[in-house]
Amino acid sequence: MAETRPRNDPAALASVPDLAADLDALRRENAHLRAEVEKLKALADHDALVPVLNRRAFVRELQRAMAFCKRYGLPATVLYLDLDGFKGVNDRFGHMAGDAALKRVAEILVENVRESDVVARLGGDEFAVLLQQADVEAARAKARSLSDQIEADPFEASGERVTLAGSFGVRAFADQETAEQWLAEADAQMFVRKRTAR
Repeated sequence: MAETRPRNDPAALASVPDLAADLDALRRENAHLRAEVEKLKALADHDALVPVLNRRAFVRELQRAMAFCKRYGLPATVLYLDLDGFKGVNDRFGHMAGDAALKRVAEILVENVRESDVVARLGGDEFAVLLQQADVEAARAKARSLSDQIEADPFEASGERVTLAGSFGVRAFADQETAEQWLAEADAQMFVRKRTAR
């Protein structure tokens, strides 16, 4: 049978501050670990190169938007951007210049949409924007505006000013079954625009 110490036992009383200190240390460590987990979650959701979401996080945002659209009957539209002739930038000026160009495009997209909208890099030179509560006509106007802004903002590589251009596909939410389907439809619209522009 375990021996119990009386309440006024000096050894038992001395351990109370030690327990309080241990508890404080555990609380600090727990807060630190929670902060680290939040950092890791943010890293898992963001593109490694540019300051926007990655494809996985964007698909998750599309799923949320779809649920919102279905519940409240509000519009939302996806813009799918593919940069035109981007391989030539990498081939001519190198990958560091290509990376700088991708970063600048991401900045232009973020700077020119609402805070409630979502910007992502899907991979390579492809980006997407989710326009919340925007019908297809408003989205087409925004795509034209973004395209003009990208072309009007050349970047410098090896002492030369390089102009970028891009083709946008625009696809409104229309009860697609999955986020990937919605994104694929916007991609298909982009491909049609790119082919007809040639």
